[in-house]
Amino acid sequence: MHRLGPATLDRLSPGILAPDYDRAAVATGIVHLGLGAFHRGHQAVYTDALLKDDPRWGILGVSLRSPDTSAALLPQGGLYSVTASDGAGRQRRVIGALTGLAVAPDDPAGLLARLADPAVRIVSTTVTEKGYSHDPATGALRADDPDIRHDAGHLGHPRSTLGFIVGGLQLRRQRGLPPYTVLACDNLPANGHTLRGLVIAFAELVDRDLAKWISDTVRFPSTMVDRIVPATTDADRAEVSAALGLVDAWPVVTEPFSQWVIEDDFGGDRPAWDVSGAQFVRDVAPFELMKLRLLNGAHSTLAYLGYLMGCQTVAEAMAEPDLAGLVEDMMREEVTPTLPALGGFDVTAYRAALLQRFRNPALKHRTAQIAMDGTQKLPQRLLGTIRDRLARGLPIPRLALAVAGWMRYVSGTDEQGQPIELRDPLAATLRALADEAGPVASRLAPALLSVTAVFGRELPNDPRFANAVETALDSLFRDGTRATVAQVRHVTRT
Repeated sequence: MHRLGPATLDRLSPGILAPDYDRAAVATGIVHLGLGAFHRGHQAVYTDALLKDDPRWGILGVSLRSPDTSAALLPQGGLYSVTASDGAGRQRRVIGALTGLAVAPDDPAGLLARLADPAVRIVSTTVTEKGYSHDPATGALRADDPDIRHDAGHLGHPRSTLGFIVGGLQLRRQRGLPPYTVLACDNLPANGHTLRGLVIAFAELVDRDLAKWISDTVRFPSTMVDRIVPATTDADRAEVSAALGLVDAWPVVTEPFSQWVIEDDFGGDRPAWDVSGAQFVRDVAPFELMKLRLLNGAHSTLAYLGYLMGCQTVAEAMAEPDLAGLVEDMMREEVTPTLPALGGFDVTAYRAALLQRFRNPALKHRTAQIAMDGTQKLPQRLLGTIRDRLARGLPIPRLALAVAGWMRYVSGTDEQGQPIELRDPLAATLRALADEAGPVASRLAPALLSVTAVFGRELPNDPRFANAVETALDSLFRDGTRATVAQVRHVTRT
């Protein structure tokens, strides 16, 4: 079978959409840091749809760590396919928005030169929560991060996300060029505001005048992104390649639903992403909070409790009646009351749509994938909701169980005694605490609550929170996850 590429597009199977523009005429106007499946299944799709009318916005896709994506897509000329499936049918299209590929560690100086290209007007990011070198509990820069320490003294050869952003801006300032807009597309609270603070804090380690120039001139719009994009599997590659009639080494498999809400605060020209279905607004915060707490909070709850129940995917977890019911009750009873009013937006319909999306059997979204990097995710997905409820004197039984599920996951072994691979930036710290405490809730819960980078200082000292989490964790160890979920659901519904 031939490989997908510019020379083989005419061999695509009938019904597969292909780029309807001259790719040779597309210029690079965006540099995107973090070339994972999510970006390729979300922002790149919105961009691809407008290149026929405005070819200034091609994307240089940058892998900050692994060369795997670049190695797979280079032989394909940057082309790849996106399959959207809901179990009832599939829509497939080939995306041509990538004008180039780069692996940052291979040539950091070369990437800085690309960032200084006057044609580049936007630098966007999907580097996951852990890619911002920050304390997730406070949003502050971790100046002791090894990459940050390196980049502060070697900005001509950076390693970190912040190092590349600031290094590129430094070159543009030195050359008298206008800055680019920095567009965060990760699940961070107030992601544009948060990234702005981190960039300026890092720049102050390098050059205070540079930091002031960035503060005065660079725009950091906030965004809300929403599309479930699981990691690509070998089975996906085989199925997609057979359907295309061409080998696609790195396809994206996702759901039909996609949403992108963008604060309309750019420093210069921007793509007309609204033509592709995005929404430009004055204030992203209400949309972002709704998504982080309802979708992402429910996802993490399903991931930890579902994994412990033996569910490999979210769809399998949703097939567990008590777990699905508990998550639905949590979204309605504990999360929704903490959300601001969105005029004209039907939150009840949004919750129902989320539950339907979670049940999508075509998406093999692995619970282990969502469970990764929990220390970076819990503060915005669950702990913010918990703080708001406690401030109002409201109970948190389901939310506390979700946090306890993370703790039980961190303990290192599942209910069959098999080891759990803990993939987290703080894995060494968590493992040391868990090993010392052992599988005893009265020791493990306080030990993990002492990680201030996650929980801060006030929340662990609130007995309403600490006691609820410890009680739920004790039940998980003593009775097992399935029985605990059923008990909490029954008690909270009576």
